[in-house]
Amino acid sequence: MDTFTLVRTEHLNHHGKLFGGQLLKWVDEFAWLAAARDFCGSVLVTRAMDNSEFKYSVPNGSILRFHIEQRHVGTTSALYSVDVWADMPGHREEKLIFSNRVTFVAVNSDGEKTALKKNPLCRDSAPLV
Repeated sequence: MDTFTLVRTEHLNHHGKLFGGQLLKWVDEFAWLAAARDFCGSVLVTRAMDNSEFKYSVPNGSILRFHIEQRHVGTTSALYSVDVWADMPGHREEKLIFSNRVTFVAVNSDGEKTALKKNPLCRDSAPLV
């Protein structure tokens, strides 16, 4: 799954570049969206993120592309890779600025691990009219 966002003034740090915490928020949120679509019916929470290394600073006005892929599915958890590419103003090519892996675990109403619900109809359901 690919999704995009635009870096705006409210996303910048005190040096005028993308704030790292904002990028981590997007990584977690967009990876969760992919997982929620893959496992509709499961309540998913973030269990872990791999090492976070920010490779390049990102200026205002950059278009970020988040490429998210499911990498592993266990009984109660799923692992997703997230690569973030930046199309920066004045540049001709995207640049890989960040990579990470995010693990989600399915939980019940008491917050205890529970089996993932893999429903092949999740994405193919007809829209409600």
